[in-house]
Amino acid sequence: MGRLETADKQSVHLVENEIQASIDQIFSHLERLEILSSKEPPNKRQNAKLRVDQLKYDVQHLQTALRNFQHRRHAREQQERQREELLSRTFTTNGTQKKILDIANMLGLSNTVMRLIEKRAFQDKYFMIGGMLVTLTVMFLVVHYLT
Repeated sequence: MGRLETADKQSVHLVENEIQASIDQIFSHLERLEILSSKEPPNKRQNAKLRVDQLKYDVQHLQTALRNFQHRRHAREQQERQREELLSRTFTTNGTQKKILDIANMLGLSNTVMRLIEKRAFQDKYFMIGGMLVTLTVMFLVVHYLT
């Protein structure tokens, strides 16, 4: 398991496969030991069975640790893929404006009406900014002279 933690990305699969093969081999040996422990004399049988069960429990913990490592590695690789996908994605501006134009064309609005709407939206933006500046100036003057 220590080798697995320090393995690089290319060889981690090989190490995982080696560990899994070792765990499978241990399980097969434990099954054989269980059969042999049942053939022990009655006074030693309980102790032998207890030791085999303890070994099975330990190997199951190793199997769980391997699965947890594989799950963490898989999640980390998936996060890296998603990060790369997000970084390589190209974003387009005015996606909403294009949809509005498409809908307007479907409704049959002419290009001149669309240009007037766009011009009005542009003018409305300046009116909003001017109104905000006037409001801030009035608020500043009220606070300044009344306090």
